[in-house]
Amino acid sequence: VHLVESGGGLVQTGGSLRLSCAASGRTFSSYHMGWFRQAPGKEREFVATITWNGAVTQYTDSVKGRFTISRDRAKNTLYLQMNSLKPEDTAVYYCAAPRRTGGPIMTASNDYGYWGQGTQVTVTS
Repeated sequence: VHLVESGGGLVQTGGSLRLSCAASGRTFSSYHMGWFRQAPGKEREFVATITWNGAVTQYTDSVKGRFTISRDRAKNTLYLQMNSLKPEDTAVYYCAAPRRTGGPIMTASNDYGYWGQGTQVTVTS
């Protein structure tokens, strides 16, 4: 089981980035998926999640209207489109999958058992 994030980088305030998370070793098309982030000196926090079929999404309040989570089940890839970026969005971003399929979408990191290595997003003012 392997999750690999890409697409991070350095961007100015107001800019955009699209993160990708490629899954291999297991077909994640039946799993809900999520994005989390961790800023220096802070705990890992929930960013967004999407159901296995893409029908339902949920976001943390601070990114609503700016970030969009999506997935391509055929490609086993998860995305996070980030627009209107702010310096407070600076963090390492992780994609994650829960330990099992089904059930409600989850926002707690403890509910996720598979994690990528993370990709750095830095937003300058």
